[in-house]
Amino acid sequence: MPSGSVAEVVSVFLKLGTIAFGGPAAHVGLLRDEVVRRRRWVTDERFMDLLGMTNLIPGPNSTEMAIHLGYLRAGWPGLIAGGVCFIVPAMLIVLACAWLYVRWGTLPQAAWLLYGVKPVIIAVVVQAMWSLLRTAVKGPLLAAVGAGVVALYLAGGNEILLLLGGGGVVMLARAGRRLAGAAMVVAGAAAPGAALGQTAGAAGSATLGTLFLLFLKIGAVLYGSGYVLLAFLRGDFVERLRWLTDQQLLDAIAIGQFTPGPVLTTATFVGYLVGGVPGALLATLGIFLPGFVFVALSHPLIPRVRGSEWAGAFLDGVNVASLGLMAAVTWDLGRAAIVDPLTAVLALVAAVLLVRFRVNSAWLVLGGAAAGGGSALLGR
Repeated sequence: MPSGSVAEVVSVFLKLGTIAFGGPAAHVGLLRDEVVRRRRWVTDERFMDLLGMTNLIPGPNSTEMAIHLGYLRAGWPGLIAGGVCFIVPAMLIVLACAWLYVRWGTLPQAAWLLYGVKPVIIAVVVQAMWSLLRTAVKGPLLAAVGAGVVALYLAGGNEILLLLGGGGVVMLARAGRRLAGAAMVVAGAAAPGAALGQTAGAAGSATLGTLFLLFLKIGAVLYGSGYVLLAFLRGDFVERLRWLTDQQLLDAIAIGQFTPGPVLTTATFVGYLVGGVPGALLATLGIFLPGFVFVALSHPLIPRVRGSEWAGAFLDGVNVASLGLMAAVTWDLGRAAIVDPLTAVLALVAAVLLVRFRVNSAWLVLGGAAAGGGSALLGR
C-alpha cells in the first residue's frame, strides 16, 4: 500500500529531474541514492525488480523508474506526479535551449558544466552499482551471467537480446537443464538485434497531429539508448518528411545529452523546431505517454512474477543482466568523463563524500558544476 504523500513525490522528482545529468545509468544511480539509501522508500531487492521490469518494456528506463517509484509511494496520483515531475524540468530547459537556438542559430555552450559534473556522476553510479550487485548477485551462476553480459555488450551485443538471454539462462539452469544449452542462449544474445520497424507516412508540411503521432509511435517501440532514438528521428524527420536537416537533428541530440533529465526530451527540441511551443508540448507528450501506460500495465505483474519460480528466476537473470549493461555503459562513460587529473580528483572526492560521509548526491552534482565553472574561468 502507498505510504507517502504526493507532495513528497513531487519534491523528490522535481529535484532529481533538475540535477539528473549523465543518461539512464547515471539516473538510476541518483534514484537509488535518493529513494533507497537516503529515504528508504524501497529495499534494494524491490528497486532491482522495478529496474528489471523497466528493461523489459519500451520507453525511457529512468523515467519509468520514476513512475514506478511514484506509484509505490503515493498510488495512482504518485504514478503521474513521479513521471511528470521528472520530465518537466528537463523539458523546460530544452524548450529554452530550442528558443535560443531558433533565435540565434547556435547551441548554448555548456561544456564546462559537463566537464565537472560527469566525473561526479560516475562516482554516484559506481557506488549504486556496488550496492545493487551485492543484492542481485546471489550465486556463481548470476555472477557469470552478469560478467558475460558485460563482455558481450562491449563486443557489440544487442541490449534486449542480452537481457532476455540472461533471464533465459538463469531460468533454464534453475530448472535443471544442461548449462551448455544455457550458454548457447547467451551466445545467441550477442548477435545484433533486428532493427525496430517504423511506420510509413507521407512526406509533406508539418502538422501538429502528425508530429504527435510520430512521437507516440517512437515512444511505444523505443528500446535502447539515445543513439537508437537518433535512428528513428533521422528516418522520420530527415529522410522521409524532410522537416529537419542532419545538422539540426545532431544539435537536437546534443541538447538532450547535455541537459539534465531524460534524453528523450530531445523530442521537445525537435517539436519546437517543427511546430513552435505547441509542437514542443505535443512531441514531449507523445514520446513519454506510452511509458506511463506500460508502467501502469506492468507494475501489478511484478509481485506475480516474483512469486512464480520460473518467472522469478527469469527476473533474477534480467536484473543481473541489467546491472551488466549498466556496468558496461558506465565503463564507456567513465573513459569519456575522467580525462585528466582534475576530473580524476573530482571523481575520487565525490566517491569519498558519498560513501564515507553520505553526502546528498544533489550537492555533489552542484559541486561538480561549480568546479567545472571554476576550471573554465581559470583556463584549466
